[in-house]
Amino acid sequence: VQLQASGGGLVQAGGSLRLSCAASGFSLDDFALAWFRQAPGKERQGVSLMSRGGSTLYADSVKGRFTISRDSAENTLYLQMNSLKPDDTAVYYCAREGARANSVSSYFRGRRFGYWGQGTLVTVSS
Repeated sequence: VQLQASGGGLVQAGGSLRLSCAASGFSLDDFALAWFRQAPGKERQGVSLMSRGGSTLYADSVKGRFTISRDSAENTLYLQMNSLKPDDTAVYYCAREGARANSVSSYFRGRRFGYWGQGTLVTVSS
């Protein structure tokens, strides 16, 4: 199981970025998936979740600005981020539901995520 996140970068407030998470070793359609973020000095927090059935959930702080989606053919998860704010600055991680040995899990909306990509840095300047 591997998750490879990309697409981070430096953007001005009000701008947009699209993060990608290429998955291998499993099918995205078979698991709940999520994006988390961790700002400097803060705990990792859930940003958005997509269930196996395709339903989506968002943290209140990003609702209406971020959109999670997946491409089953490409086995890739996306996070479209619009109207970015300096408070969105963080390392963003994609994650797969499940418990993994020797891995720290995080919870979002009652689901446990233990499979992680390496993270991609998003910096929003004011």
